[in-house]
Amino acid sequence: MNSYLFFKSLHLIAVISWMAGLLYLPRIFVYHSENDNEIVTNVFKIMEKKLFNYIMTPAMILSWAFGLVLIHEIGFVQLSSLWLQLKLISVVVLTAYHFYLGILLNKFRLDQNVKSSKFYRYINEIPTLLLIFIVFIVIFKPI
Repeated sequence: MNSYLFFKSLHLIAVISWMAGLLYLPRIFVYHSENDNEIVTNVFKIMEKKLFNYIMTPAMILSWAFGLVLIHEIGFVQLSSLWLQLKLISVVVLTAYHFYLGILLNKFRLDQNVKSSKFYRYINEIPTLLLIFIVFIVIFKPI
């Protein structure tokens, strides 16, 4: 079996799982911020916590782990390639976004959210734009 393709497959599975969470959690925040029913609020808190802790964070860790294995497979000399540097910078931004969502999640958990549903609709576009950029950079390696 080709180990590169094996780890590439695992990397893609982890990234897809992570991206699903990065796109879904802010959407839950939209509905949570528009809600004023205590029972529904508690359901949102459980959903948010489980999504972040049991799906998103492990998927992010696995994305990084398998990504680093892939860099090892292609050779660390590839780190001098601009396309890979741009991808890694984008992934660092996605990681920072992930942790920012964790901060927002804690504000909801403590009933301290002050942001509007419109804010969450806007930030929900960040991972989509980064995903598009990353895919084109990796596929075409234009630089």
